[in-house]
This record gives sequence, C-alpha cells and structure tokens, in this order.
Amino acid sequence: MRTFLFSILFFALCIGASDVKSQNSIAREWNEVLLEAIRNDFARPTVHARNLFHTSIVMYDVWAAYDTTASTLFLGKEMNGFPVPFNGVEAPLDPLLLKKFREEALSYAAYRLLTHRFEHSPGASQSLFLMDSLFADLGFDQNKTSWNYASGDPAALGNYIAAYMINYGQQDGANEINDYTNRFYEPVNPALDLGAPGNPDLIDPNRWQPLKFDTFVDQSGNLFLGGIPECLSPEWGSVDAFSFTEDDLEILQRDSEDWWVFHNPGHPPYLDTVNGAGDSDLYKWTFELVSAWSSHMDPSDTTVWDISPNNIGNIPFEMYPDSFSEFPSFYDFDNGGDVSLGYDVNPSTGLPYPPQMKKRGDYARVLAEFWADGPDSETPPGHWFTLLNAVMDYPEFNFHYKGEGEELDHLEYQVKAYLTLGGAMHDAAIASWGVKGYYDYIRPISALRYMTKLGQSSDPNLPNYHPAGIELIPGYIEQIEVGDSLAGGGNQFVGKIKVKAWRGHNFISNAETDIAHVGWILARDWWPYQRPSFVTPPFPGFVSGHSTYSRAAAEIMTMLTGDEYFPGGVGRFVAPKNDFLVFEKGPSDTIVLEWAKYYDASDQCSLSRIWGGIHPPADDIPGRKMGRIIGIEAFNYAEALFLGKDDTITGVNESAQLLSSGIKAYPNPSADGRFNVTFDNACGQEVEFFVYDTFGRMVFNQAISNDCKSSVFDVNLSNQSKGVYFLTVIGKESKSSHRLIIQ
Repeated sequence: MRTFLFSILFFALCIGASDVKSQNSIAREWNEVLLEAIRNDFARPTVHARNLFHTSIVMYDVWAAYDTTASTLFLGKEMNGFPVPFNGVEAPLDPLLLKKFREEALSYAAYRLLTHRFEHSPGASQSLFLMDSLFADLGFDQNKTSWNYASGDPAALGNYIAAYMINYGQQDGANEINDYTNRFYEPVNPALDLGAPGNPDLIDPNRWQPLKFDTFVDQSGNLFLGGIPECLSPEWGSVDAFSFTEDDLEILQRDSEDWWVFHNPGHPPYLDTVNGAGDSDLYKWTFELVSAWSSHMDPSDTTVWDISPNNIGNIPFEMYPDSFSEFPSFYDFDNGGDVSLGYDVNPSTGLPYPPQMKKRGDYARVLAEFWADGPDSETPPGHWFTLLNAVMDYPEFNFHYKGEGEELDHLEYQVKAYLTLGGAMHDAAIASWGVKGYYDYIRPISALRYMTKLGQSSDPNLPNYHPAGIELIPGYIEQIEVGDSLAGGGNQFVGKIKVKAWRGHNFISNAETDIAHVGWILARDWWPYQRPSFVTPPFPGFVSGHSTYSRAAAEIMTMLTGDEYFPGGVGRFVAPKNDFLVFEKGPSDTIVLEWAKYYDASDQCSLSRIWGGIHPPADDIPGRKMGRIIGIEAFNYAEALFLGKDDTITGVNESAQLLSSGIKAYPNPSADGRFNVTFDNACGQEVEFFVYDTFGRMVFNQAISNDCKSSVFDVNLSNQSKGVYFLTVIGKESKSSHRLIIQ
C-alpha cells in the first residue's frame, strides 16, 4: 500500500537502512516480494489472505522439517483431507549449514509457489521480475526442478512442498482453477447505475446491490472499462481453513444452496418495507449515522480534537455493545468517534502522551484513506503483514516469542509469526466472507438512496411519509422546503429529502487543488468518501472484513509480542500536509495517526470504514467480535505446532479424526461456570483438558484416564468471570476445541 510503503521508508530513514536490513531474514525478503505482487494484482482480499497463508505454510514447514521439536502443518500430514507424504529429512549438525539448507529450501518453495500464483496477474511482468531477481540474487538456479528431497538436496525439498501446495490449492474450495469465479451466487438486486441519481430499481433493501460503472478501478489501481464488477468471493465460507473446528461451523440454506458460516454472528437489522416494524428503527439508525458522519469530512469544520492516545483509544472489550440496541451508546452520532477512554501515560516512558490538536475534518479524511488500502493496495490482510514487518523494524522490538524466553533467530521468529498471522487472516477471510455471502447485506450507498427515495418516516402529517422511509434529523437529514436552494425549477424537489454530507466528486475538477467540502445535497446524490471509480467494494457489507481482519491481527500481534502496546508505547503514521489524500486536496495540516495498542489501530480501522461511507455500525462490532475469537484460536493452534504438541492437525472436513463428533458441553452457556463435558469415542484414552480465556491465558487444566465407565467430566470455572472461554481436549490421536460461555 502506498501509505504504508511511505511509512516504512520514513521509518527506515530515521533508524538507518542497515539497521532495518539486519532484521531481515530470508522469510521477510520473500514476504516483501509477495506483498508487492499483491499490490500489482487484482484487489481480492480473500484470495490474497489465502496467498499469504499458503506461502507462510511452505516457509514455516521447510523450517520445521529440519527442527527436532516443532511439528509441520502440511508435510507428512493430511491437511483438510489432502495427504502430503513425507518421510523427513536429516538436519545438518553444522549450524551454518543448517541455516543454508533452510534458506535454500524456503526460497525454492516460495519461488515456485509465487511464480505459479501470480503468472497470470495483471502485474505479472513486474511481480515475476521481482521474484526472479531475488531468486537469482540469492544464488539459486531455476533449472533445479527435482522433487527428490530424500537425496538431501534442500532445493528438492522446496520444490516438493511447493508442488504439493499448488496441487492442494486446486481442490481447497477456492475455485482457483477457474480464477476464483463464483459457482452459484447471483445477486437479487439489479445494479445501481452510478451515472444516474437515486436508486429506483432496488428490489430488496436487505440484500446486496451491485454497482454499474462507466469506469471501475479496483483498490489496486486496475482499470475495468464499463460493466458491473462480479461479487467477490460470496462462497468463500467453504474454503479449507486453518484453525476452525466443527463447533465453529453452521451450514445454512438459502436459495437452495448450502452456505458455510463460521462464528455466525446472527442476522443484521432488517428493514420492514411495509410497516417499518421489527428491526427497522435500528436499520435506519445505523445507515443514518453513516450519512451524519459524512458531514465531518471537511477541513473547514472548526471542530478540533486531541487525536493522540491521550484522548483516542483504550476501549476494553467489555465496553463493546452486546446487542444492536446498545450501539447508540457506543458510537457518537453527532460528533463522531466512540467511547474511547484514552491513556494517562505511555507505559514505555512513564510520561503522558503529547496532545495533538487537529481538525476533526482532517483526521477523519486521513483515517478513511489510510485504512482504505488503495490505490496500489496489498489489501487488508496484507496491510497487517506490512504493519507486522514495520513493527519488527522498531529499534525497541525484540524477537522473544510471546515476549518470553531467549531471543529467537530472526528466521525462526518470522516463519512462526507469518504462519500465525497468515492463518488468522485466512480464517478471518473465510469467516467474514462466509457471513457476507449468506446474509448478503446491503451497503450504505444503496440503503440511503433507497430510503430517501421512499420519503420520511418521522411524521405521517408531513409530505412524502412512508413507514420505511428515512428519519428526519435536524442538521443532518431534512425535507426540502419552498425557497431552499435545492428546491429546483418549479419546486420539483420540495418535500424531497436532503442531507448534509460530503458533496462528492462533481465538486472536484483537480484532486491536487480542489476540495469537495460538506454541504446540503439532494439525498439521491449521496456518495461515500471514496474514489468515483471505486465507490464501494464489490461484495456484501455485513460483516466488515476490515473489522474482522484487524481485530484478529491485533490479537495475534498482542500474543506474539507478549505486549498489547506498540514498541516504545506508540505506533505512528505521518500524513503530510496537502500531500496525502488521493482524490481531493489535503490534509490541511500534517496529521500523525497514533496508536498505543494494537487494539487501538484495529478500532480506528473499523471507524474509518464508517467515516468512509463503506460500512454502517451494524457491520462493524460483529466483525470485531468474530475477529477476536478467530485471532485467539489461530494463535493457540499455531503455538501447538511450534511446541510439537499436535501431531494430528486436521480441519473441519476431517471429523472422523476429531474428538468433537463425540463431545458435548452442557449447560452452555452456564450461569455458574460449571460445565459437564461428555465424550463417548475416547474410550481407553488418556485425555487432557485445557481451558483458555480470551487473552490466551490457561485457566483450567486436568488430565484424566477414560476408563470407559464414566463419560462425564466436570469442568469447574466457577472462579472465572462472565465471558467466552476456549476448551481444548487432547487425546492420544486427536484434538478438539470448543467455546464455553459463562453468562
């Protein structure tokens, strides 16, 4: 992403290029090449989460193949039903030779896989040149194609695992063989023609609507002339995952098709188009807030905020709303932002964070563009890999896994970090897009234009009343009256809806000098704060992928480093005055985005999508909550590999090898923290129970010998607080994970 590349260059200048280079392992170098290839490809977050994950697997596995403790994930395993035969390799006793073997095997594996995955990319010439150049600079030979790893040749090991990963990718549910096209999804709504006002043809305001462009430019800058972009990855829920178990999965029916939904958050608010009953008020509120926050996107706005961690950030998970009805207490409808507590001091320095008083209009615009990942985007999952790499370049950063023990070799740390983050990003893509596909929820531009076309729902005695219309909110959403500048010729728009919002691209002729500003506009012309050639991502809204990815990544970064805080207590990104925004001039002053904790970066990312007009709050919090669980599960799953404690890694498709088919925990939820756990297919096995809280801390552990006489075991968490816990049950030849809830 252009913005993060700038950030890394800026930071490298501050600490010295040689210092940054010294942190690089061969895995880091291949990861950087992959991120650049993603920037040169189509903007497909799901596809690239998978590319990041699969590349992380082959890099980690060739490292682990030479290790006496760590377990591989792919080599010698049956991953989601796909067998990968492997008889092991002999690790050299000489540490320097061992390092050479690992680097060579890793490079052949990464090179073969990446050149295959990106050979048909729109930026193939650039990406393949980078791959060829790195491979040659490392002294490796493209003509070494043998798979015979038994010969002791590390290049053959790399070729072997890459070949199996390429074959695995042909059958993992992603439909790579047909360029990831959809197999059965069809939108129910006709496309919204962006060249015309309003939204006259929408059929179902609770379902996603495609957009029709004259020219569409995706988030990586690829140009598509005319047409309607296909919905991206609505069937992704059935792609093979990393750490999910059967307990996480629901297979639901819609339109005579099966939809795989992991960590199902339940349905979003729906609009009753006849009576305005049910969830209609929540539906209206969540989209009305998006329109209201659009009125903040103007540097002429005189509102000034302290945008430092002194004021923004620090939201304990317990403060997240538990239901849609609690959302108005979490989001500030009028002023923007959330219930941030801020921080009294930087724990690294012991001093308060210096205030940074800036215009809200500049802050909100920078936030929206920074997290939008475009143009030239590595997409949201790649964005967090870029952030991880940047964090590892901080002078204060150390390579202690979980912040504990001895400092690891950089290669070991980075292959483990990439596998953990890659697994979490891939699972976040599967879960969030599984939800997107099944619920197929509408985006703000479609919902707002539809409701305002119906009219207003505030007062039956006013003109243009409709129970499913938008609510009138003074200062934000109003009816046009006679004498209004928007009344039009012959007062044709009197009684229609107007909104105070960012005025859109009709007010921008030159992006380097012009600003659209905020003003009253016809609601039929409402536009999100996005490029005119992009407008809104081409897939359903609920849940927010950014919220899911970001919270999962924040959990990984926290657990991986053993610290909630960025190194030195703060992470920063500088957006220079009048030299950052893409489609209008700005910001009017230099803005420094700052985050004390990784969670703060995640929370700011989520809010950016509301200010950007891409997601309503209804899409946000459910995604954050899903991401939290996904990140913790992925970390625990990866750590078991690193410790060599799980030699039967399987996915949800391998239920025959899991204990989960015979395990039940009840009552669940539990009012007093006590659970009865029953199992009926582990007779005669030694079984060990582990329970972790959502911070990854073990709160319960006990081993038993199942004598086949008793099948009920008591898990007593009565000394724990209310919330979600994770039960892991490990038998001699199997493993199962389950969620426990204390109410």
